[in-house]
This record gives sequence, C-alpha cells and structure tokens, in this order.
Amino acid sequence: MRKSIFLIVSVFSLLFIIQNVKAEEPNLKAIRKQLREAINNSKTADSLYKSLSAIKNRTGIIEGFIAGVQALKAKHAWNPYAKIKYINNCEKTFEKAVVADPHNIEIRFMRFSVEDSVPGFLGYKANLAPDSEEIITQLDKKNYGTADKILTIEIIKYLANSRRCTPVQVEELNKHLAALK
Repeated sequence: MRKSIFLIVSVFSLLFIIQNVKAEEPNLKAIRKQLREAINNSKTADSLYKSLSAIKNRTGIIEGFIAGVQALKAKHAWNPYAKIKYINNCEKTFEKAVVADPHNIEIRFMRFSVEDSVPGFLGYKANLAPDSEEIITQLDKKNYGTADKILTIEIIKYLANSRRCTPVQVEELNKHLAALK
C-alpha cells in the first residue's frame, strides 16, 4: 500500500515538474513579435528586456534576443554615453549567444542586422562577413535552427538585399529562397 501511494505521488510530482518546465519555455514567436514592436517603441523594448533578463538558464537564442533588445535600447536612448554602453553590452551578449549556439542562423542574423545598421564609425562591423558565411553554410545544410520557414525567408531576403554579400553569395541565397517558396 505504501509503495503504491509513493509511486502515485512520485508520478504526479514528475508530471507537475514536467508541466512546469514546459510552461517556462519561452515562446519564440511571441518574443519575435515583441522584438518587432520594440523597434519603434522604447517601452516595449524596456519591458522585453526586463522579461528576457529574468529568464534563468538562458539558451543561446535567448541571449541573442537580449542582445537584440540591447541594440534597440541603444536606438531609443537619447544620451550618447548610454547609446555606446548599450551597443558595447549588445556586442558582448551576442558573443555569448554565438558561443552557446554557433550554428543558429537566427542569432547570426540578429547580429548581422545590428552590425549592418550601426554607424560605421563605431567600429562594430567585424562579424558581418563571418555571420553571412555561417548563415549560408547552415542554409546549405538546411539547418534552420530556431527559425521557422517565414523567418528563414526574411533572413535570406535581408542578406540578399544588404549589399554586404558577394554576388556569388547573393546567387546562392536566391537559390535557397526559390527552394523555400
């Protein structure tokens, strides 16, 4: 009798733990939506930064989202010192994200798009070529990581139109785009 009660309690405890772990997994689609809203809304950027920073045991993609929000906080800041501080933190956070998940095209794309947008005099352009090369390598392997089909298409279009890729890379990107449509 005691063993069966213990077994039942153990099973329910395990189910409760599994349910809570699944409930705590971040919803990447919701985060992406908020990130898009944060481009033009500093309050959304602040809120998203706070909620992402509160996540314990961050994955590479979560670190990448935090870095992206740090870049947006730099965009929204009016103080030049604060802008530089956010960009420097963004760079460090992206490095953590890439180390944690080096082949994730979404992380590489976020860093690429930030570096593509930051003024050149800040000297924050070192990863443009390596990131575009890694993204294309992963596209060749059909390793889309956390990116769904729609996001993968957006990534390909952005890279192809960025004027940061070689003509050969643009041709390869267009082949990937045609295959995904």
